[in-house]
Amino acid sequence: MTFKSITGAIFCALILSGLGACGGGGSTSTTPPPPPPTGGISGLSVAVGPINTFGSVVVNGVHYDTSTTTFTIDGLAAVESDLDVGDIVTLTGTIDDNGTTGTADTVVSDDVVKGPIESIDLATSQVVVLGQTVFVTLDTSFDDSLSPASIDGLGVGMIIEVNGQIDAVGNIVATRIEPKPAGTQFEVHGTVSGNDSANFVFSINNLVVNYSGAMLNDFTSGQLADGDFVEAKGVSFGPAGELMATIVELESTTISGDSGTHVEIEGFITRFASATDFDVSGNPVTTNTSTVFEGGVAADLGLNIKVEVDGDLDANGLLVADKVDIRRSKAIRSVAIVDSVDTVNESLIMLGINFTTDELTRFEDKSNADVRPLTINDLNAGDYLEIRGAEFPAGSGQILATILERNDVDTRTELQGFVEAVSQPSLTILGVTIDTSGAVFRDVDNSVLTSAQFFSMVGVNSLVKARGTETGDTTITATEIEFELQL
Repeated sequence: MTFKSITGAIFCALILSGLGACGGGGSTSTTPPPPPPTGGISGLSVAVGPINTFGSVVVNGVHYDTSTTTFTIDGLAAVESDLDVGDIVTLTGTIDDNGTTGTADTVVSDDVVKGPIESIDLATSQVVVLGQTVFVTLDTSFDDSLSPASIDGLGVGMIIEVNGQIDAVGNIVATRIEPKPAGTQFEVHGTVSGNDSANFVFSINNLVVNYSGAMLNDFTSGQLADGDFVEAKGVSFGPAGELMATIVELESTTISGDSGTHVEIEGFITRFASATDFDVSGNPVTTNTSTVFEGGVAADLGLNIKVEVDGDLDANGLLVADKVDIRRSKAIRSVAIVDSVDTVNESLIMLGINFTTDELTRFEDKSNADVRPLTINDLNAGDYLEIRGAEFPAGSGQILATILERNDVDTRTELQGFVEAVSQPSLTILGVTIDTSGAVFRDVDNSVLTSAQFFSMVGVNSLVKARGTETGDTTITATEIEFELQL
């Protein structure tokens, strides 16, 4: 998650901690903030997660009215149109009693890292930016200014902005990536280690930060220390590749608030002692006999499992979970022409596959139509979509869409999924027959395989991606077939 969105400065502005004033960003304003809103599920509510879609702002499946909302991006005043699907936000306001709508008072967003790409590993879907390992998954949205709008559109030296969530070992799992122009200020969020106060250097993962000329913000003692979670900004590098910081700001990774504050947070389990004692993105969580589990059971919880937790803070700031939604990894991807749309059941058919959507599906229109917000009601047979998701319920043959993007019509068809049957030179994925007679075969590292090598390696449940042309309702003539890494 973008931890800038839950800094002490933000929560001062939101009066979650009840403090009258605090530092951050160099602000010297003494204007008293408004009182907390009332009403809704439990009065003040906080939501942390990626934007699913617009038409209001939808976060964690709740539609928030934004007609009177104050927006802040990277510490600067902004408007709703400055945000994009996949951006991580911290939203405060109220949720209505129905649990699906609400009103946003503030929406705050910041990237988790912004800087030049140092390396790209296509086999493992990783890029390194400012010494930070960024994982690209099927949950990653890409700005359509990238061509192609995928990891293949990235290049070493390109400056990118990454929104995402930090896992238990400090890696970033990207929810959105977009390019930035030369001259962009670099930014990185993370935990200080190896602080050398005599030489004014510390590390954030594999990045060395030189803070000899930096302004230090919000450090109570005036000095930083190992274990501090900070944001460092700079515009240049030193002779050894270190970031020459101009600003280093102390940040908080925890949500603070009065007892009864309702919280909805999506992120990774970053500390795990038991199913009743764990942290989500640094926020302590407990469950009890009343907690409802979705997508799994309590025994499925563990370090680095991605979850969404809904509940209320108790008097000690502990998030008592009413619901824990376990988010499984996504492996299915389809790029094809829509055969039919069922707006009543919020589903559609492509390649004979039934794709369903729900309140958590991330909708984005990358076609020339540029509809915002894009909804299932805007889709028609003949539209060209990219859908990513997972089979749900298991064994149903239905794919629940995590991301749905509409693009301008193309003849290229792609399908990624688990092999159900093999009959050389064909194989079957999700009921779709893939003819590989004229295809180029590749391994997970993009190395070329012969047909014989590929079919000696492939089997039922192998994760495979096919590119080619749709030659029937449920057939693809492939030009390229490759194994995909199962993350």
